[in-house]
Amino acid sequence: MAGKLQRTKSPGIFVRHLTTCAGGRCDCRAYVVVWRHRGRQHTATFPTLAEAREAKGSRAAGDTRPASREPFEDYARRWLDSYRGRTARGLAERTRRTYRRDLERCAIPYFRGRRLEEVEPPDVRAFVGHLERASLRPASIRAILAPVKAMYATAVEDGAIRFNPTRGLRIANSRDPVDDKEARALTRAELTRLLGHLPDEWRLLFELLAHSGLRISELIGLQWGDVEFEDRQRLRIRRQDCRGEVGELKTEHSRRDVPLSPGMARRLWAHGADRPGTERVFTSPHGLPLSDGNLRRRVLVPGRDAAGLPWVTFHSFRHTCASLLFEAGRDVKQVAAWLGHSDPAFTLRRYIHLMDEGVGDAAFLDAAVTAIPNLPRTNTPFEAPGSTLGQQDARKQPQATQARMR
Repeated sequence: MAGKLQRTKSPGIFVRHLTTCAGGRCDCRAYVVVWRHRGRQHTATFPTLAEAREAKGSRAAGDTRPASREPFEDYARRWLDSYRGRTARGLAERTRRTYRRDLERCAIPYFRGRRLEEVEPPDVRAFVGHLERASLRPASIRAILAPVKAMYATAVEDGAIRFNPTRGLRIANSRDPVDDKEARALTRAELTRLLGHLPDEWRLLFELLAHSGLRISELIGLQWGDVEFEDRQRLRIRRQDCRGEVGELKTEHSRRDVPLSPGMARRLWAHGADRPGTERVFTSPHGLPLSDGNLRRRVLVPGRDAAGLPWVTFHSFRHTCASLLFEAGRDVKQVAAWLGHSDPAFTLRRYIHLMDEGVGDAAFLDAAVTAIPNLPRTNTPFEAPGSTLGQQDARKQPQATQARMR
């Protein structure tokens, strides 16, 4: 049991011993800082006098907010509940559910029994080590740490704690071979071979993926009312179906209009343009909303394996669309708008390997950069072999040489 507070030479700092302590030099003493915030008295305990003086100095500088004594798990759940729906910070409902899942499965069980303020950087690094020993990939570890980092950042903003223990955290061996892979696009021959191995009833869906560059969630959520056949043939991307949940798009830039080629527009028209506007463009054989998981297992995987392309995913068609757009001369800004990227710089980083290497040839500059036409031509080393101008210059060369010798 702790004894009474005893004054020290530092104002506002007290020392406390256990009631069983005989006094003198001992290991039971603790230093207590006492201060007031909003008319209420608060205390904080420190193991050394130096730490107590440092804390007292920060109080004297104006930081009088008391640290939270709330348990980690209680604060985590309360923090998640404060993000219901769209908030000022813009946390989507789907992201909030993902955060809750990772906190409930991983972070809360690990930090259970500790107060929010008690978690320090070594504890967070130990948590990362715990996840690594569970054979999780670095990308998965970063995803699990995302809600922990966001929660502690909010706690610092709200004054619940003074230091973010996750700040500056580095994950050892964070280079993930899966994450570091370049976006791989199908060549024209590979795309033709793959489409040939897909069932006829599903071929249009995958062709539209390659035409439009849509995310699979955007394509599954596409309705007939989003397809325009009149003045401008295009797809109006306004929603997505992510794992059976229809909701807002990934970002505001994902809300876009994607042009349709005349051939694809005709095929979509024949596929079912007379259907109601709220009906999905692509459904299951029973008329139900598609599941990307079932579509992958039952259609894509058998088709890609038969075509000898085991690396192909739904996103490969998106990469293929980007490759075709660059091949057709579209610039980075146009491709970013087509794919729904918020930053053309991301598009450039993602797909720069799909562009031609080097600087290309300069033949186009002859027509692009002209000043005065019909200037007299002079002897150059670039004349084609056997040209008249080259032969005349060759005949004149000995005479010029003799003149210089005189």
